[in-house]
Amino acid sequence: MTVTRRPFVSPTLSPIAFFLVVLLGLLAQSASADGYGSNAAAGGFVEVNDIAMYYEVYGEGPPLVLIHGSGQSIADMAAQIDGFRDQYQVIVGDSRAHGRSGMSDQQMTYRQMASDWAGLISELAGEPVRVIGWSDGGNIALELARAYPDLIERVAVMGANLAPNESAVYPWAVNWVQEESANIDRQLAAGDTSQNWAALKQQFYLLRELPDMTLEELASIEAPVLVMAGDRDIIREEHSLLIYQTLPNAHLAIFPGETHFTPSTDPELFNRTVDRFMGKPFSRPDSKTFILGDGSH
Repeated sequence: MTVTRRPFVSPTLSPIAFFLVVLLGLLAQSASADGYGSNAAAGGFVEVNDIAMYYEVYGEGPPLVLIHGSGQSIADMAAQIDGFRDQYQVIVGDSRAHGRSGMSDQQMTYRQMASDWAGLISELAGEPVRVIGWSDGGNIALELARAYPDLIERVAVMGANLAPNESAVYPWAVNWVQEESANIDRQLAAGDTSQNWAALKQQFYLLRELPDMTLEELASIEAPVLVMAGDRDIIREEHSLLIYQTLPNAHLAIFPGETHFTPSTDPELFNRTVDRFMGKPFSRPDSKTFILGDGSH
């Protein structure tokens, strides 16, 4: 894998569609105290695989990687950058076909995006990293932990899934993705230029057709994983539970009264939960031990 750093340049992708942000993130924060997503002093590009991938780095300490969801960008992770930059070196980037990062004509997949992120991590971090992935970013984070275990220390995922169908995702969301996919095809056929429909077509393909991680692949992940979701998420609660139960080293957090968007709507709750997981040695207590002790029974 060849990676080459490049300095900050102006974006080339058009703005993401409003309707995609509604599904998988709140409206992108156009500005913040540090201009997250457009900070020339903190940003740059890495040539990885067949694209130029944009990133920004904040703070000092152990490396912590933030991966946004579909239709999002660095700016959507502002609350996590603010929450962790004082104790970690926060590495945050735009996935391919998002934000300032490039795209190719070939349909992207989560496995390809994980390869992109592996290239970025290899270039910017000198040790195994902690990763926070939200929504599609959680899917990428799980694939990173599976395919590139030497790069990953531990992972926290919010609203991740293993499949795109109704076994994992609520029917209203599956239907919505199908309808919007058809709309994107109509806009492309009509030659509309109001959105970057080519990028949106690739993004909606991911939502409609992927991920495709098997339970066997998931069970091979050895890094500790914190599995999180809201109790009214886009992802079915039983699917989040399945992910937790399949992983050999995992914790589970279902946020009460919350949705898919907790990293933005209640960042204090989200960041505190993640910080507790990231900052302590991983252990897996069992109620049985408290009752029966450590001996065999």
